[in-house]
Amino acid sequence: MGWLSSTRQGLFTMADDLEQQPQGWLSSWLPAWRPTSMSQLKNVEARILQCLQNKFLARYVSLPNQNKIWTVTVSPELKDRTPLVMVHGFGGGVGLWILNMDSLSARRTLHTFDLLGFGRSSRPTFPRDPEGAEDEFVTSIETWRETMEIPNMILLGHSLGGFLATSYSIKYPERVKHLILVDPWGFPLRPTDPSEIRAPPTWIKAVASVLGRSNPLAVLRVAGPWGPGLVQRFRPDFKRKFADFFEDDTISEYIYHCNAQNPSGETAFKAMMESFGWARRPMLERIHLIRKDVPITMIYGANTWIDTSTGKKVKMQRPDSYVRDMEIEGASHHVYADQPHIFNAMVEEICDSVD
Repeated sequence: MGWLSSTRQGLFTMADDLEQQPQGWLSSWLPAWRPTSMSQLKNVEARILQCLQNKFLARYVSLPNQNKIWTVTVSPELKDRTPLVMVHGFGGGVGLWILNMDSLSARRTLHTFDLLGFGRSSRPTFPRDPEGAEDEFVTSIETWRETMEIPNMILLGHSLGGFLATSYSIKYPERVKHLILVDPWGFPLRPTDPSEIRAPPTWIKAVASVLGRSNPLAVLRVAGPWGPGLVQRFRPDFKRKFADFFEDDTISEYIYHCNAQNPSGETAFKAMMESFGWARRPMLERIHLIRKDVPITMIYGANTWIDTSTGKKVKMQRPDSYVRDMEIEGASHHVYADQPHIFNAMVEEICDSVD
């Protein structure tokens, strides 16, 4: 793949687009019906990253299997401390960390990347079984780390990213100095008593009622030219969360273009889930497998739909290890965007405890 460099006041390097070529008459017709492309995702993401004040590098990291991981590194010159690596949740991408990247890279290098199958990263076909899909994600993270030559890291994951960061820490504990789980998805076992199940947000129930057994975000692709409006209708809260940076629909556009492409990671997520809130292979049954000397901090939004009692259950599973659980008032599932200043301060404190 060719590389193109461009600079904004010498602060960043941006790589080429990973444009997917249409195949056949259906694929060539669909873009006209579905107003999206990797180029449009690239352009809206560039508007988001322009808000960064710190020096950053944005590029594709090529893996040996030919997959490419879209990566943004902030403050690459700060090499004296353990880097922080942030893993986004389902349907997200590097752009959603914009409220956090400058603060969390003030004293150390910060790496964020689009998970395989999401955002601007490659969108391969994943194994269809839950274990195989999970392993594919985890292997891609480890291969990315090797290619990036990161000896060890503070690993932070939100939602699905928290699930995958935990799975990674089970397999590669020597690479993780501290595991930070932010409103992690897929930990508890699904209760047999329906009264014990927390009600999911209205938008999840609405999408589930429309789609049934389809991919979770298929409605965005089926809706064609109405897709962008659906994001704004179902998730008007995202515009409010990022209002300090964007008065327009930049974030809604970003979320739409992230999820209107080939649903590669989305299909893998569907293979891993029992229903939207539950994993087929719950992490609480495996959390004890993480090496005892890996410290874990769990950060929840006080108003989240995720089961916050998981933090206490993890403590019970790891009695001889450091486990801390914290709640942020006034925050729901997207803690990092609901209360970014409090979230950033918490994460900085954790990072400073490492070095």
